[in-house]
Amino acid sequence: MQITPKVAFIVFGVHKDGLLDPLGTPFIDDALIAAAKSALHEANVELIEHDVILATKAEAKACLNKFKKLDDLDAIVLFSGTWVWAAHLVAALRDFATTGKGIVLWTNPGSQGWRPVGGLVMHGGLKEVGIPHRFVYGGYDDPRAIERITAYCRASALVNRLNMSTVGAFGGRGMGQTCGVADPSQWLRVFGVDIDSRDTTLLIETARAVTPVEVQAARAHIQPSFSVPIPDDAASERSLRLYVALKKLVAQEGWDFYTIQSFPGLGDDYSATCFAQSMMVQDGVPTATLSDFNTTMSVKLLMDLSGERVYYGDLQHIDKGTREIKIIGDGACPPGLAGTLEPASFAQHGIPTEGTAGGLSVQLTCRPGEGVLARLGRSRGEFELVITRCTVAEPHDTEELARRKAECGIPFWPHAFVTAECDIDALLEAWNNEYAVLGYGAHLYEDLIAFCELTGIKAIAL
Repeated sequence: MQITPKVAFIVFGVHKDGLLDPLGTPFIDDALIAAAKSALHEANVELIEHDVILATKAEAKACLNKFKKLDDLDAIVLFSGTWVWAAHLVAALRDFATTGKGIVLWTNPGSQGWRPVGGLVMHGGLKEVGIPHRFVYGGYDDPRAIERITAYCRASALVNRLNMSTVGAFGGRGMGQTCGVADPSQWLRVFGVDIDSRDTTLLIETARAVTPVEVQAARAHIQPSFSVPIPDDAASERSLRLYVALKKLVAQEGWDFYTIQSFPGLGDDYSATCFAQSMMVQDGVPTATLSDFNTTMSVKLLMDLSGERVYYGDLQHIDKGTREIKIIGDGACPPGLAGTLEPASFAQHGIPTEGTAGGLSVQLTCRPGEGVLARLGRSRGEFELVITRCTVAEPHDTEELARRKAECGIPFWPHAFVTAECDIDALLEAWNNEYAVLGYGAHLYEDLIAFCELTGIKAIAL
């Protein structure tokens, strides 16, 4: 499921407790506050409501000290009720900001109540002191305003999930990847994520020790995701054993997500990893191949933010005229992403130069939908995240599908036909790897921009 952020809703304003303006109207509009809360509820935000409207230093300190101690809180929304003395709130907000949790400052337009004055004096005060926040000026009935609030809250929830998590790696760098390596100190500083690793020898030994009963249980778990029976041969059994071994070791080591070398090494010595990787993503475990840490983090971001399965694969062909991109991965794709034209089935890995041991791979064409293409990368050692909106489509019929899949020379690998909603030249210049990560959900574009804002990463939003 998509992240449901837990957010504290806090109203501020000096003229509170029913105080009337000179024309006899309450400065603080209770109906407006109720409507704002309702709009956030409808946008899948879990609210914790604070009953006291903040006006004094004591009120601000008590409120924010309480929320600072809630480990499962993701962000706060500061709602402008009327004007306020910024100095009464800023020190407490500075202290709260040490948690790293998001602060949204929300002002609904309107002359009555002097709400813009309260919002702007707080915005200016937070900027002066250097307290990170997102200022949103827009009504509760403005979809764009609600989107900016909820995206920031979801991104803050993701930042909190990453903090003190662990990414694991089986083996070393795969296929000579230069643009997927990681600096463990940088990952800890930017994301709060620790990097751990194990040799693939342990993985092979664990796979060989998998019992026939465990293999049969894996078959029973996997079969409903596919339109044809699981092949019954030695290479297929090794793929199943590798999948079981990965599940065991990732759980045993306490890894939240992981990457794997795949080849050279494991794909020659025991089995290609594509099928096991497909099923791990299908089971909700973010991962990528080739010990490509940047793609792995991209999969993690998109899976957590969308609640959907994610496809990582090569930008195999880009048509500059139509803006169509064919994403074709080397046999790894979660079967749950299959469309109706080509349900998920099985193929063999099929490329002896990338794993002579062979093994199962997944064959499918991704279902239609809206989403994003994105990938985290580095330029001169600094993180940047390239993001573009996209639309996924299936060919018109099976005949056209067969023709289009034959174009790459490896028609049995999973395909996605994606139209990028951006300038293709700008995309090509900004892109940082041969891999792209496809996530379903139109909201992901704004969520990823917010994530970059919260973590200090450069967002290249095309």
